[in-house]
Amino acid sequence: MNTDGLVYVSLAQLMALEFKARDLSFLARQPQGSILAGNHASRLRGRGLNFDELRRYQPGDDLRHLDWRASLRTGKPVVRTFTEERDRPALILVDQRMSMFFGSQRSFKSAVAAELGALAAWMVFNAGDRVGGLVFNDQRIDSIAPLRSRKRIEALCSRIAQQNQALNAANPDAEGEDQLDKVLQHCLAVAGHDHLICIVSDFAGAGERTLQLMRQLAAHNDVIAMQVYDPLALNLPKNGRVLVTQGQLQVELAVDRQQVHQPLGDFLSGRLKDVATLLRRSQVPLMMFSTATEAHEQLRAELGKLTGGRR
Repeated sequence: MNTDGLVYVSLAQLMALEFKARDLSFLARQPQGSILAGNHASRLRGRGLNFDELRRYQPGDDLRHLDWRASLRTGKPVVRTFTEERDRPALILVDQRMSMFFGSQRSFKSAVAAELGALAAWMVFNAGDRVGGLVFNDQRIDSIAPLRSRKRIEALCSRIAQQNQALNAANPDAEGEDQLDKVLQHCLAVAGHDHLICIVSDFAGAGERTLQLMRQLAAHNDVIAMQVYDPLALNLPKNGRVLVTQGQLQVELAVDRQQVHQPLGDFLSGRLKDVATLLRRSQVPLMMFSTATEAHEQLRAELGKLTGGRR
């Protein structure tokens, strides 16, 4: 198998992305500019201690934590108590369904998604947090529990590479099945509260149930959507032929014919816009990634847009 990183990825390739992720972060220097703005951003690492409560002074308390204003107001010594900030878990959801096994320029969607999943994992690890994930295809979901260790990132990247290399044009499609919703439901059961959840997918098959699940996830967690798309969906060539495959069925379409070009173009661009609109309705931050450009360069640009655009 040719693991050139464009059609199929290798474990070594995903592990090597550690170096490209070093200057990337989901957090901006200023908290209000963070992609993870809101309640959860205030609890992210970098502050050391979080204020917990005011209570009466007890022998042995650190005098540096005396709250003089509260003490003068109540006439009794009052101290501020703190809880130590803990690392938080992250789940990276990586889509390797048959809908991802396509690319008209440079890379396949499945390969771009694999790289984005690995980059997100390294970014989380570099921030000092725990990394886990869900890697899924049309038939199965591989679950890796969050842990802060390189071995855990290697386990996650290994599952991504395995599922990626199992993709084949002869594999049957599972169109119509709600595998994406099953994965989000599984994530909801696993995540609980205060997780960072990155969903890397083309979001094929997304619907109202998907929207509902993403809103549920975002209610108590930071959720980021990374939508992978192929440029063909935005700009269908005016002439020539396009080979469309579905499992073992292959159909060649003459796109220079108006009766083929117009409906196919409308379908592809409409489908992409519908999914993007749905994701925006969920109010989850959305980043879009083309198969035509390197994943890490796009991620840098998208993070810049989202963190720089907040006011």
